[in-house]
Amino acid sequence: MKNIYTFLSLLAALLFLVSSCTVSENNTIIDRTGRTVVINRPINRVISTAPSNTEIIVDLGKAHKLVAVDRHSANIDGIPANLPLLDFFFPDAETIIMLDPDIIIASGHNPTGSGEDPFRLLSEMGIPVVYISMSRSIEDIYLDITFIAELLQAEKEGEKLINYMKAQIAEISQKVSLIENKKTVYFEISAAPLMMTFGRDSFINNMITVIGARNIFENDNWLVTPGAETIIERNPDVILTSVNYIDDPIGEIKNRLGFNHINAVINNRVYLIDNDSSSRPSARVILALRQMLQAVYPKL
Repeated sequence: MKNIYTFLSLLAALLFLVSSCTVSENNTIIDRTGRTVVINRPINRVISTAPSNTEIIVDLGKAHKLVAVDRHSANIDGIPANLPLLDFFFPDAETIIMLDPDIIIASGHNPTGSGEDPFRLLSEMGIPVVYISMSRSIEDIYLDITFIAELLQAEKEGEKLINYMKAQIAEISQKVSLIENKKTVYFEISAAPLMMTFGRDSFINNMITVIGARNIFENDNWLVTPGAETIIERNPDVILTSVNYIDDPIGEIKNRLGFNHINAVINNRVYLIDNDSSSRPSARVILALRQMLQAVYPKL
C-alpha cells in the first residue's frame, strides 16, 4: 500500500507540474511511426526501451544522456554503469516518473507484446514518447539514425555514422558485384519446432541481397513460420542461424528429420551469425553483414 500511495503522490505532483507550468518553447515533431509529439524542454535525460535505439544513442556519442534502458540493452558496450533496467513490454511507470525523463525513445515492438501502448498513460501525463517503427530495410536504419540524431542534436555524428555504414556496404557490394550464380540462403531466427525466418520487407532480407545472395523466402511476407517440408523443398545452398538460446543450434539443424537432403547440410554450409547485430537495426548490422558474407562466399 505504501508503494501505491507513493506512486499516486508522484502522479499527482507531476500532473500539477504539467498543468501549471508555462511553456516557453513548443517543439512539435513527427516520430518514425507518424505520430505527432510535443517536446517542451531540452532533451538531456533519455530513456531507451529497445536495444537497437540504445545502440544508436551510444554510437552517436550520447550515452551520457541515458537515465534508463530496457533489460535487453544491458549488454551494450558504452552505456553508463548501473542504469535502471526496464521490462521491454511492461515498463514500470513509477520508476519512469521518478527518473523524470525528458523523452522516452520507444520501439514499434513495445506495444505489440501486451496488445496496447505501455506508455500511453505516461504520454498523457506529459512525458514525450517517440516511437521508432520496426525497420524493414537498411534504408530504414539510416532514417532511424537520422531521426534520433536530430532529436539529440547530434546531426553531424548521425551523418558520420550513416556514411560509415554506406562505405562498408559499398565495399561489400563491390566484392559481390561479379557473382553470376548467387547462392540461396535460409536465415533462421527461431529453432524447431517453431522455425521462423524473414521474407520480403525485412532488413534481414535486404542484408541477404546486399551480400549477393538470394533468400529462399524472398517472396513471402515479412515474418515467416515455414514447415520443414518447405525448407527441404526450397533446398538452400547455405543455412544461417542467429539462434542463441539452445546449446548447439548448428547441430540441431543438421540433425532434423529430412534435412540431410538439403545442399547446405550435405556440403556442411550451416553457420552461426551473431544474434545481437543481426536482430537489432542499428549501425552494428555491419558485423552481421561481414559474418554473412564470410559464410556464404568465404573466398571473398
